[in-house]
Amino acid sequence: MNILISNANDKPIYEQICTQIKNAVLAGALRPGDALPSIRSLAKDLRVSVITTKRAYDELEKDGYLYTVPGKGCYVAEKNTQLVREAYLTQIEEHMTKILSLAAACGLTADDLAEMLRLLAQNDP
Repeated sequence: MNILISNANDKPIYEQICTQIKNAVLAGALRPGDALPSIRSLAKDLRVSVITTKRAYDELEKDGYLYTVPGKGCYVAEKNTQLVREAYLTQIEEHMTKILSLAAACGLTADDLAEMLRLLAQNDP
């Protein structure tokens, strides 16, 4: 598992870890039942506090992305397809909000954006 932490990012480190693991689960790079690195191992690899990785894993467990087996480790949980779909929709909405902000700065209208999306969708194999 490849997690990249950026000190320049405005998000806290635990949140960066959560986001990247969630994205890996949603993309299928991490499958249900896959073992995650131990909290200590991940902390060492990322050169962050064990408390930080513990918080990230706790958040992921609370959100249903992983489960812990005492004495064994943390594993990717089975995801309800509706929950996965909702997570994707949330990501799309976040991206679209950024797009709207950029479009306003460039003076693009909603029709301009819709046309750009249509063109991109036509060219997508």
